[in-house]
Amino acid sequence: MTTYYTEDHEWLDVDGDVATIGITEHAAEQLGEVVFVELKEVGESFEKGDEIGVVESVKAASEIFAPVSCEILESNDSLADSPAEVNESPESDAWFYKIRLTDESQLEELMDEITYKKLIS
Repeated sequence: MTTYYTEDHEWLDVDGDVATIGITEHAAEQLGEVVFVELKEVGESFEKGDEIGVVESVKAASEIFAPVSCEILESNDSLADSPAEVNESPESDAWFYKIRLTDESQLEELMDEITYKKLIS
């Protein structure tokens, strides 16, 4: 499994043509206390950069963008009832989607962990 990061502070754990995506710990810290998460439906397809969800905190609302072109295979429905999970474990239990990549070459445009850490430092 390989992990990639976006400039929008999302992470992707990629295994073959399937990836799990969520927001980074840095993003969760910047948002503050998350109070609402809205996710799209399983089976929907998106192009890279499309809005695929919304995270609202006591400070602000922030869109989640598709880091790559994809089809949603699974949504983390538990976040609707427990949005605070995003603050507690943003890079593990509080994943947003499991997706099927529809253009794996787009991964080349994303960052590795070292590059991402330089971005946020």
